[in-house]
Amino acid sequence: MKYAEFFSMIKGQFMGADVSDVKEHLAYQFNITGEAEGIFYVEVKDGQLFVEPYEYYDRDAIFICEADTLMKIADGKLDPILAVTLQKLRVEGNIDKALKFKELVDKKKNKKK
Repeated sequence: MKYAEFFSMIKGQFMGADVSDVKEHLAYQFNITGEAEGIFYVEVKDGQLFVEPYEYYDRDAIFICEADTLMKIADGKLDPILAVTLQKLRVEGNIDKALKFKELVDKKKNKKK
């Protein structure tokens, strides 16, 4: 899978999250390694979600993983905290804000129900 194809799929996954009740600013950069290697960011600002294929310099945290791992997390098939424990996901930066990523994934899953 190429980066552009992966980014399109993952953006569609993340855009399903209802973040209208998130009042704080969250900015995450994702560094994808291996197949589909590339960088993108997810930002929650003023209750809106943005997913863009760029590096984000004023980020709260960086998540480093393979595309397959992130897709499993986005699909709700792998808990992000478990992924860290299994060393499939590496996190750098503000851990408190990084933990809120799990809430975004959960919001996306709850919207699907």
